[in-house]
Amino acid sequence: MRLNEMTFTDAKPVEGYGAGFFRIGGEVFHGAVIAGPHGTAAWGGYDDRDPLLKLAGDIDVLFIGTGQETAHVPADLRTALEDAGLGVEVMATPAACRTYNVLLSEGRRIALALIPV
Repeated sequence: MRLNEMTFTDAKPVEGYGAGFFRIGGEVFHGAVIAGPHGTAAWGGYDDRDPLLKLAGDIDVLFIGTGQETAHVPADLRTALEDAGLGVEVMATPAACRTYNVLLSEGRRIALALIPV
């Protein structure tokens, strides 16, 4: 039998989303959110970099959900995140939620920043 050490964080899965809201870990959040190893919190959008930069060292990849459709994030935001050592993957919010949940279930070091659909 193979045993693997598990490290649990405060990260919760995305259970649902709709027009302007997310349900994460049984709690409803309105507007943009960040979810990851330190829990879930409101996010001020692309201009609110500090909470994203604080994830450096705690995660390997940050998924950014850009709303209903995939859109470019500001180049200076991507550069700041990558310079801090974060991998950045940009995709539509529904795809970001699905990808996050799968990788979270595998115990990966990830976080999620979401713009509502």
